[in-house]
Amino acid sequence: CNELVRVALGDLGVDPNRMRSAEPDAALGNGGLGRLAACFMESMASLGIPGCGYGIRYDHGLFRQVIKDGWQQEHPEHWLSFGNPWEFERPEVAYDIHFGGWVEKKVLPKGRPQCVWHAEETIKAVAYDTPVLGWRERHVNPLRLWSARAVDPLHLSAFNEGDHLGALSPQARAEALSKILYPSDDTASGRELRLRQEYFFVSASLQDLVRRHTRTFGSIYALPERAAIQLNDTHPSVAIAELMRILVDLHNVPWDEAWRITVETFSYTNHTLLPEALESWPVPLFERLLPRHLEIIYAINARHLEAARRTGRLDPDLLTEISLIDESDGRRVRMGHLAFVGSHRVNGVSALHTELMRTSVFKHLHRLYPDRIVNKTNGISFRRWLHQANPGLTRLLCEACGPVVLDNPAALGRLGDQADDGALQDRLAAVKRANKVMLARIVRERLGLHIDPSALFDVQIKRIHEYKRQLLNILDAIARYRAILADPGADWVPRVKIFSGKAAPSYSRAKLIIKLANDVANIINNDPLVGDLLKIVFLPNYNVSLAELIIPSADLSEQISTAGMEASGTGNMKLALNGALTVGTFDGANIEICEHVGEDNIFIFGLRAAGVAERRRRGLDATEIIAASPDLSEVVDAVAKGCFSPEDPH
Repeated sequence: CNELVRVALGDLGVDPNRMRSAEPDAALGNGGLGRLAACFMESMASLGIPGCGYGIRYDHGLFRQVIKDGWQQEHPEHWLSFGNPWEFERPEVAYDIHFGGWVEKKVLPKGRPQCVWHAEETIKAVAYDTPVLGWRERHVNPLRLWSARAVDPLHLSAFNEGDHLGALSPQARAEALSKILYPSDDTASGRELRLRQEYFFVSASLQDLVRRHTRTFGSIYALPERAAIQLNDTHPSVAIAELMRILVDLHNVPWDEAWRITVETFSYTNHTLLPEALESWPVPLFERLLPRHLEIIYAINARHLEAARRTGRLDPDLLTEISLIDESDGRRVRMGHLAFVGSHRVNGVSALHTELMRTSVFKHLHRLYPDRIVNKTNGISFRRWLHQANPGLTRLLCEACGPVVLDNPAALGRLGDQADDGALQDRLAAVKRANKVMLARIVRERLGLHIDPSALFDVQIKRIHEYKRQLLNILDAIARYRAILADPGADWVPRVKIFSGKAAPSYSRAKLIIKLANDVANIINNDPLVGDLLKIVFLPNYNVSLAELIIPSADLSEQISTAGMEASGTGNMKLALNGALTVGTFDGANIEICEHVGEDNIFIFGLRAAGVAERRRRGLDATEIIAASPDLSEVVDAVAKGCFSPEDPH
């Protein structure tokens, strides 16, 4: 089919690669979490599992990264400039989303209490559907995204009185909800927008799901038998309170029955142990935006704590640790705890991560609900990350393992019997070489830098974060550079270190790492004494399209997170699938990759998670470690003295 399209476009004088590159990535998800969600949707459709993915149709998605003078700059990603031919607007599918106001207490004729939420602000959520086709187009599932609209987009009286900007303020406030993915939360207004976005997404999705269920099956009480809702990380946790509101306030379901329905319907995937991702919201902010939901959370918490007391599994002093309200930090709503308590299953995304959930952030809740936490190691879609990203390798695998490999990835195991086939090795090397030549051309076009496709391509592509340790990789590049200068005649293997990834707009240290990477690249790449023995490449604006170019060309996959902090990772799987050797820590899915490929075929280094925890407990003083290594000491001194940033030595 691809060949037919290529020929047809060629007859029209159109280059399919240029046409494909003209369509920007939507960037509707952040980092690996968004890419994982896309793989889930594709895999469900391929396996014939009915499902619907929900999200926000951001006008600009995640920012477009531009590197200027080594620094990251954020610009809007105009992915909708020429429309989106893959989606269908569904103006008839729209829901009212409420904020603020107050809650009225009523008593029904039979003495049953009822709460009525009188909101002060209402916004419209309008659906856009994108069909997700499974393998061989046997099954199709919808991806439904919500766009925010003002109920009353223009205050006509204000406009007629000359207040033209003020007349449009309701529209601007409403549409801000679906403008940008993950706005900076450094300010109070930024934090408020984040919470409003999360509730907007959750409320529209649950209203839609409940409407579709009752229209098809009738009874709301049958929801757990007909629907399963997976919370993809902690951000949509307010869904627990929202479904309770819909059941209790709108469908008059008794509280205990509503709670049973909620818990049996929800499952929660935790993707990280980082405190900022577990999320908590100040009670005053939550009460101002979602007063009814805070009441519901208080009620859930009271019953939850009372049940914990009755079990006797926890010391009374530990009840504060499992409470949905953190009383120690200015009173905050613990969204991770809410997701845990309101779900019948909570899963980690690698064996190590799941065990750390049981022993760290959720250890007290695990004692209370010992069967709730399970492991579901993340995975990837072979269709995108092998078939589409690496067609040359796919063709070769089909010849070596048979076409069954397209439908059954387990058939890749047949390669083991051919590992010593010299002809097959040569053909694999030729495929890798062709992919590296293609990436070298991209680097030349985008950065004006010539890299040798014969060099070893050493790749680290992921979100820029301190725990992912791009800084460690940069220090290694500096050490290698100094070693080459000290002995340029040694038998060096030419190496190209390739970095790509974005830093959160408000994450200043991550931005400094990007700056250092580009400064180091500027010095090394222009040093004639080094030549092609070492090159540093930072490719801007990392996204799925760029990953599809980098991953097939990689020789080494850098997966070097601090042990115990990378929940799973999927980039490690994609790179391994495309023939890159992994150098990494004993962390996340690296452990399970090691179990599959064997210790002889992966390079594991560094402390284990327990060793990291012990080092933190004792207190980390890097002074002795640096002093004990002359090479490391010289590298750190060179950075500290501004050798790679002469224009800004501090």
